[in-house]
Amino acid sequence: MLAKGGALGEALSAALPSGWSLRERVEADGPFLCQLYASTRWEELTPVPWPEEHKLAFLADQFAKQHTHYLQHYPGAYWLVIEVDGVSVGRVYLYPTEKEIRVMDIALVPERRDQGVGTALLQALAAQADAGGRIVSLHVEPNNRALGLYRRLGYAEVEARGYYLYLERRPRPDGASTGPS
Repeated sequence: MLAKGGALGEALSAALPSGWSLRERVEADGPFLCQLYASTRWEELTPVPWPEEHKLAFLADQFAKQHTHYLQHYPGAYWLVIEVDGVSVGRVYLYPTEKEIRVMDIALVPERRDQGVGTALLQALAAQADAGGRIVSLHVEPNNRALGLYRRLGYAEVEARGYYLYLERRPRPDGASTGPS
């Protein structure tokens, strides 16, 4: 259930397939969110010659640091958990302001990836941004496979910021969307 989010939350919820839903993150989601984070970074650690328990400890530490950073730098953000039939399968973190909607993260567990859900969420987000004349922005690593999706949906690289690329999707006042439907 979404207590906050208004039209943006409603649009994202409506974009999800049948049986899928969004709800606000609660403290008890911590272990799931940590595991989800680890699943998105696990492949990067394949060449690292650490035992699995060291990799998991490292990823838990990185998750905690990311979580602390997000709380500190994005007050008022939308912290949403994606569920399928009541089972947590992902997260959507957004930071909307008057002029911009920052996509902090969209992540799904491995078995729920590549089913079009991320695309549907990003398209719904773009429609809401267009309606309000807002930019949608995000940071992405240059080797992240989602980069191709972002480009297909009309995101353009603005600059490199450290290791990340900063992308923006400018509003389309006429409501014309970019990318697959």
